[in-house]
Amino acid sequence: MEVDYSKIGQHIARRRKDLRLTQAKVAELCNISDQYLSNIERAVSIPSTEVIMRLAAALDTTPDEFLVGTSRQEGEEWKNVAELLRNMDPKHLALAKSLLEWLSEQPLS
Repeated sequence: MEVDYSKIGQHIARRRKDLRLTQAKVAELCNISDQYLSNIERAVSIPSTEVIMRLAAALDTTPDEFLVGTSRQEGEEWKNVAELLRNMDPKHLALAKSLLEWLSEQPLS
């Protein structure tokens, strides 16, 4: 099986953009240069396993999201909600918490 570094780079870029992070910020978190990250995303450079692991940690996911395009497992729907909460300001988070507390008290029919 041949590794498609172009797809890996696309998956990394998609995840970074979904989190609204710049290449510079992710590179800083991973202790790599932003040029190297750009090269990885464009499949100009091939990342080591260590760099893939650092990118996964910085982008709050698992390496399989980069390698196969998804890290979602059945029963992990809460991660979708967590991603929505990630960029909320404190007022929106407080409102979301209140809504979730109320919702958790409602009976399911």
